[in-house]
Amino acid sequence: MTDVEVTKGESVDRALKRLKNKLEAEGIMDEMRRLRAFETPVQRYRRKQRTAAKKSRMKFRANLQVFRRGNNTKEEETPVEPSAEAAATPSTTPVAEVAEV
Repeated sequence: MTDVEVTKGESVDRALKRLKNKLEAEGIMDEMRRLRAFETPVQRYRRKQRTAAKKSRMKFRANLQVFRRGNNTKEEETPVEPSAEAAATPSTTPVAEVAEV
């Protein structure tokens, strides 16, 4: 249950506003509005689809923000020349054949 303590000298209107904000943040107000009237199965399906779409958009935006933060640096890649050892070793390694008994 959500509690709001009224401090000395605080107006009741300000305390009610704080209570309303807490209830809204916890989702209690949305639940009260939803339960006020009967919700048909079609309405329930559409509501769930809307919330799923909203969550998907929020997740996409969060991933996009992370992607953008990771690519902010404009570093030019310098080509790395192969060393003498890498040129001397063959690119494929021979596979030893196993004799069957």
